[in-house]
This record gives sequence, structure tokens and C-alpha cells, in this order.
Amino acid sequence: MKLHILLIAAVAFLSACSAPAKLYPVSMPATGDKIRTSVRSVEVRDVSLPSYAAAEEIHIQGLDGALSSSAGVLWADVPVRAVSLELSRNLAELTGARIAAEPWPFEDPAQARLDVRIEELLASAGGTFRASGQYFVASYEGQRDRSGFFRLTEAFDLEAGPSAIAAARGRIIMQLARVIAKDGL
Repeated sequence: MKLHILLIAAVAFLSACSAPAKLYPVSMPATGDKIRTSVRSVEVRDVSLPSYAAAEEIHIQGLDGALSSSAGVLWADVPVRAVSLELSRNLAELTGARIAAEPWPFEDPAQARLDVRIEELLASAGGTFRASGQYFVASYEGQRDRSGFFRLTEAFDLEAGPSAIAAARGRIIMQLARVIAKDGL
């Protein structure tokens, strides 16, 4: 309950301030070990996000289930663009394949297209960042199409503020990239 009151007070305080908004970039975590894939090139379509996750404001789900945000606490980049680029970069670094967000920038066409539809991408007052949804890999060269569901969680320190939420989002998109590279590509 104390954490819930602290969260509401922080959102109210930030909303009342007339200071310029603070922008929080998402840092890229280390990729770790390489993952072998059956494709050499992949076009990543713009990731589909729920409306609250596509908004500029950083949302937090309170203990009562309601989402709160503040006009003074924003993502540093447009979320759809940022998540699509994060996922593309993570996949490229994990696999060594030629991977880029749409529109495909190369002369030769990609071997496959990745479509990710995120149902939930949310920080909670309990200190967990959650992501769930489905991905689809369509092959242009006769390989079988693939799809899969994902449900991921990443812990963060709520008292560390929005920068901890941004870091957790970076880690969860890396987790998603690992799942897709291992099971989808």
C-alpha cells in the first residue's frame, strides 16, 4: 500500500510541475551468445503496440490495476519506432544475419518478414515489467512459416524511477529477440 501511495504521489507531483518533460532513453543490453538461424536476412515490420505502450508517456500499472502516467515523464523516442529498431538491432547482433526494420533498405529482398504483435508491454507498481503477445515469421523463399506466443517478465527497482523502467524495457526486448531468434528464425 505504501508503494501504491508513493506511486500516486510521484505521478501527481510530476503532473503538477510546469518544468519541461524529462525524456528517458532505453539502453541496449549486451546480447551475449550468438544464435544460429535458418535465414540470412529478415525485414522487421513495425511492431504493433497497445495504445498505452505506443503513447509518449511512460505508464505504470498501479496495485488497483489502473494505468497512470505523467506528461512530464516521456520515452525519448516514439515507442513503435523505438521498439521496432531495438528488436531489429538485437536480432542482428544475436544472429549475425542481415536484419532491418521496414522499409527494407537493401537491394536484394529479405528472405523472411517478422511481424510482432504485442498485447502487453507494461511496468507495474510491483516492480515487474511484462511483455506478452505473438510473433509471425513469413518466409519468402519456400521455408515454412513460423509463429509463436511469448510471455516475458523482467524485474526492476520501482524506487529507481523511470530510468529503471526504461532499462527493464530494454532487457525485455532483448528477451523477446532471443525467443524469436531461437524459436522463429
